[in-house]
Amino acid sequence: MPKPPAAAAPAQPGVKIGKPYVVFGKTYVPADDRGYDEKGIASWYGPTFHAKATANGEIYNQDDVTAAHKTLPMPSWVEVTNLDNGRQLVLRINDRGPFVDGRIIDLSRKSAQLLGVDQPGLARVRVKRVFPDGDWARSNPPKLVSTPLAPPPPSLPTQTVAAAPVAPVVSAPVQAAVAAPTAGGSYIQVAALSDEGRAKALASVMADFGPAVAQLAPNGMWRVRIGPLDSASADTMLWDVRASGYPDARVVR
Repeated sequence: MPKPPAAAAPAQPGVKIGKPYVVFGKTYVPADDRGYDEKGIASWYGPTFHAKATANGEIYNQDDVTAAHKTLPMPSWVEVTNLDNGRQLVLRINDRGPFVDGRIIDLSRKSAQLLGVDQPGLARVRVKRVFPDGDWARSNPPKLVSTPLAPPPPSLPTQTVAAAPVAPVVSAPVQAAVAAPTAGGSYIQVAALSDEGRAKALASVMADFGPAVAQLAPNGMWRVRIGPLDSASADTMLWDVRASGYPDARVVR
């Protein structure tokens, strides 16, 4: 297995947008919407998800000022106003959800406490995207749709011609990293989550690496995996996945 650099810094999640994904029959299309300004219902999530992976590759801390959103980039920042009591808070998006009609944001426990949403459980809110100092969006053009995870493979010749009178033989370009689906291949398991919606959202982010899927395991957890891959590709890709912000990812055969 390839070894990581000896002095590698701890993995830091990058900006992630992700591809369209389907949860409970509804399609969500992540986008860098810099004019986002919506009103709806806020909910919050806490102990059940504490210390588990978010779709951003971070570990969810219910005492951080964060939230989950269905389509905004991760990370990005929003100003949330509780329309029931007037409280206002700027927080960071680092997860996907909530997957309930009418709800537009899922607050961390700390965010819910500061906004006065923890006791009632739900509140009418306005969610507006903002750009504080240090936000990647300040120095990137709005056309950004996803973060490159690895350089493209070098171009390869697509045609080889044999000596006459044999007809030319066309060879397909070599595929990068991902092997053709085969039974018994290797997979990269990114995370195991208890929430189907968040697992499917994470799988949409992982699709930038290769075929990714959220599968229900016998223990009731949703496993997010990339594959199938050949063994060498899985071992190589593992370091890219970890460096992208998922340090607990591992190869399963």
